[in-house]
Amino acid sequence: MVLPRPVALTLTLLLLAPLVSLAQSVAGFIDPMPTARLKQLFPTAVTFTPRGERDPLYFTAYAADPATVKGAKPVGWAFWTTDLVPGELGYHGHIHMLIGMNTQGRITGVIMDRNTEPYGDISINRPEFPLQFKGKSIRDRFEVGQDVDVTSRATISVRAAAREIRESARMVARAVLTPDALR
Repeated sequence: MVLPRPVALTLTLLLLAPLVSLAQSVAGFIDPMPTARLKQLFPTAVTFTPRGERDPLYFTAYAADPATVKGAKPVGWAFWTTDLVPGELGYHGHIHMLIGMNTQGRITGVIMDRNTEPYGDISINRPEFPLQFKGKSIRDRFEVGQDVDVTSRATISVRAAAREIRESARMVARAVLTPDALR
């Protein structure tokens, strides 16, 4: 059976639309060096190292350039949650966040980058949602309804985001911090 040309074109577009959307989604959050966003997480930093090939993947923030200042120490690390816990899904899919963590294992900020979670008054996309994580320690529970505010009817998304932040921060902390740094 041969379909009329307009019908065939419509079907082709309908089949390709999800692939184009997925490609745009992936391209939207992958930035090899998101300096402006890193600067939001670490305002005093003057330079950042790329993610590199290490495991886990993270950026390092420095208050002095280690290329010119001998012994320059990091002020913190930043990481994409989806690099570290790619299997964690919200209600509608991945929740891409850039997280900052200082040298004491405290969250310096959360930047909500891209997600397909529902939007509105009950959403993790509201500006106040990521603000509640600033200052939290990796030793905190990140328990929805306890130390993380629950957003009515968005508990799947909230739980997923809290787990992503907690697990990715703990992965990086295990790689870069000593137990003494967390006291």
